[in-house]
Amino acid sequence: MLSYGLSPAQWDPFAELRQLQSQMNRMFDTGARSGRDGNWPPVNMWLGDDSVVVTAEMPGVAQDDIDLTVRENTLIIAGERNPTTGDEDAVWHRRERPSGEFSRSIRLPLRVDPDKVEARAKNGILEIEMGRPDAERPRKIKVKAS
Repeated sequence: MLSYGLSPAQWDPFAELRQLQSQMNRMFDTGARSGRDGNWPPVNMWLGDDSVVVTAEMPGVAQDDIDLTVRENTLIIAGERNPTTGDEDAVWHRRERPSGEFSRSIRLPLRVDPDKVEARAKNGILEIEMGRPDAERPRKIKVKAS
């Protein structure tokens, strides 16, 4: 038996398991699913030649309930997802879809031009395309013969 310097009365073989379970419970806690932890909505981001594109999964969020803000190299997606309403007398057995207000701040790989931002929503996916300022676009340099 390994006691790690503890007497048998002090040693708890299940302490690490309880700690692991506590960490797992925090990870799957309803607060983490609510979007209040800053990781909702889930996003993808890629860089094109002339723009940065961010897509966000936002099923159940009405377009009018989405607020987008762009400042230099930061995109903020905020809004509210209304809860699914059921029969007033219904007894919920499982309720996993988050609802309520959310806000997510996403650092972009470069500055974007706020005047060159377009947002579209289709089938629960929000796509935000943000154009690069002309000064930050890559330029091809022609090599001249000397």
